[in-house]
Amino acid sequence: MLRLRTSLFALLIVVASAAGCDRGDHPHALDKAAPDFTVSDGTRTVHLADYRGKVVLLNFWFSSCPPCLEELPSLEALHQQMPQVVILAVSVDEDPEEYRAFLQRHPLTFVTVDDPEKRVNALYGTQQFPETYVIDRNGLIRRKFISAQQWNNPEIVNYLSHL
Repeated sequence: MLRLRTSLFALLIVVASAAGCDRGDHPHALDKAAPDFTVSDGTRTVHLADYRGKVVLLNFWFSSCPPCLEELPSLEALHQQMPQVVILAVSVDEDPEEYRAFLQRHPLTFVTVDDPEKRVNALYGTQQFPETYVIDRNGLIRRKFISAQQWNNPEIVNYLSHL
């Protein structure tokens, strides 16, 4: 019986981590209003409130983060598959030139902006990268994903299509 419980617990941990469960230091933010922000990097200005009425994936990343780079192609694929879902990718690259050079080498079609002062991720309590918040049409945080995800996974696409 103990072996069965141990096996079930281990399976639960694997499933939860694979699904990008709502874990981390700030799970209390779920089902609460997403903190509003405006960030500008000299090229683009993003104001979260401008996207009210749409489902938003707020993704925190940086250009030398291997897991961040691993998930960018699937974010791009999701953007192509579900253009009605707004992807706001906030980079925390400290060197604006490194950020711009990355985007020249790897153009992205979704919205990305650099926040080298890391004000927005601090507002959300993000310390691990990549980290993504799912914000519903009413501006409420519905889910938090920590680590690289396969955003075009049918389960995630189904989840997003029902928000």
